[in-house]
Amino acid sequence: MISHASSLFEYLESIFFIIVNYSILLMEAIGVAIIVVTVFRVFSAIIHHKQRNLRLLLAHGIAFALEFKLGAEVLRTILARSFEEIGMIACVIALRAALTFLLHWEVREEREEDENGQNEEDISVIRPKAAKAREKS
Repeated sequence: MISHASSLFEYLESIFFIIVNYSILLMEAIGVAIIVVTVFRVFSAIIHHKQRNLRLLLAHGIAFALEFKLGAEVLRTILARSFEEIGMIACVIALRAALTFLLHWEVREEREEDENGQNEEDISVIRPKAAKAREKS
């Protein structure tokens, strides 16, 4: 009876291990796909001169992708078997969390600059126009 329970437990554990591994791969792949799609969107916008604030679009996409990659790292902690593995995963999580925080901060700053009309691109367009207006006066 005990051997049947133990073999059932091992079978369930192996299924759980497979599900978590595939989930990690899926989340990592989604993160990579988001980055690739974002880069193509930015590149397309550069070619077609469609969007003004490309840094914001790029930072937004990278931050979104990092959320998926961070989720994959959290799942990876489930499979960790030693404290050394947990330590490495914790370092990766800390770095990705810091990157995500910095990107969200940069996105917020860019949006505030856009709302206040203080974006670098806006200033570079406004200054020549103001100089020309002064020359005509």
